Amino acid sequence: MSSSYETLLGSEMDESGIDEFLRRTGVGVLSMSADGVPYGVPLSFGYDGEHLYFLFVGRSAELRKETYAERSEEASFVAFDVDADGNWRSVIVAGPIDRITPGEWDAARAALADNAFESDLLSAHDLREHPNVWALDVEERSGRVVGSE
Repeated sequence: MSSSYETLLGSEMDESGIDEFLRRTGVGVLSMSADGVPYGVPLSFGYDGEHLYFLFVGRSAELRKETYAERSEEASFVAFDVDADGNWRSVIVAGPIDRITPGEWDAARAALADNAFESDLLSAHDLREHPNVWALDVEERSGRVVGSE
C-alpha cells in the first residue's frame, strides 16, 4: 500500500513522455539569474526536440528579459499542467540560453508555430532581420506525473 506522500510524489516521466508534453504544452516559466539575483518570467515557447525557443516581446525600458538572458550562464524552464481532477504533470529543463541568429529564424519560427501560445501572432511581425528570439539548449530534463496520464 502506498502512503499519501508517495501518491503526491507521483512518478517519473520517460523521455517520450517529456517530449510529448513539451510539444503540446506551449507555456511555462523561464528562470534566469544575473549577478546572483533570480528572475522568473512566464512565457510561451516552441520546442523542436533539442531547444526551447522564446520570443521576447513587450520590452521594458531596462530590457530585463534580455539582460538576464545575456548574463545567465544557464537557465531553467518549467512547464506544468493541472486538470480538474487534481492530476498534474510537470517538466523541468535546463541549459544555456542564447539569442538566435537571423539564420536560425526559420527553425525557431517553425517550432514556435507548432506549439507556442497564440503562435498566430508570429505572422504579424517580420522578425527575420533582428529576431528577439532566444533558444535554451536542453541539456537536462526531468518530468513527473501524478494521476492518470
